Amino acid sequence: MLKKMKAVGLFQGLPITESTSLVDLELTIPVASGQDVLTEVIAVSVNPVDTKLRQNTAALTEARILGFDAVGEVVSVGEDVTKFAVGDRIYYAGSAQRQGSNAAYQLVDQRLASKAPHNISAAEAAAMPLTALTAYELLFEKIGFVAEANANSGQTLLVINGAGGVGSIAIQLAKWAGIEVIATCSPKNNDWVKKMVLMQ
Repeated sequence: MLKKMKAVGLFQGLPITESTSLVDLELTIPVASGQDVLTEVIAVSVNPVDTKLRQNTAALTEARILGFDAVGEVVSVGEDVTKFAVGDRIYYAGSAQRQGSNAAYQLVDQRLASKAPHNISAAEAAAMPLTALTAYELLFEKIGFVAEANANSGQTLLVINGAGGVGSIAIQLAKWAGIEVIATCSPKNNDWVKKMVLMQ
C-alpha cells in the first residue's frame, strides 16, 4: 500500500476569505528518482509569490500545493543524486513547475538545494532562499557587480527598503563584495539598517 502524507493546497485561485481557498489534502508520498531528493519538510516560509498564486490560479482538476522556501531532511535520493545523502538537512527555493513545500514531504531537484546552515534555526533558514537568490541575482547577474569578497572597491549602491527581506540580504552581500551602501528605511528600522550598512 502506498504511504500517504498531509498537505495544504488549492484547486482554484480564490480570495482568502473563501473557505476553500486553501484545503487540507491527503496525497501519496512521492518517490525520488533521477536528480530528485525526497525531503521530510521541517519548516517553510510564505512569500508574496505564494499569495499571488493562491489568488490567481485557474481552476484545476488536480490539487496544487504551494510553497517555495523550505528546510527539510533528506529521506531518500534518486539514482543520479551525488550532492546529498539521507539524513542531510537542506534548504531550497523549489520550483513553480512542481508541487510546493506546504506538505509533509516534497521532491526537490538537488541542483536547487544546499545544506542548511546549522547556526540558525530551521525557521530562520526557511526564510532565506528566495530573498537571498533575488538579492544575489540582482547584484551580480543583473547589475553586474563582481561576486567576490571586496572585489568592487569604489562602487556605491542605493538600496531602497533596506529593512525588507531582499533589501537586508542585498546590503549584506554588497558589503561582502566591497560595495559602499546607502539604504532607505522607515524610522522604526533605522537601527537595524544602520547596523548592516556600517558593518565591516
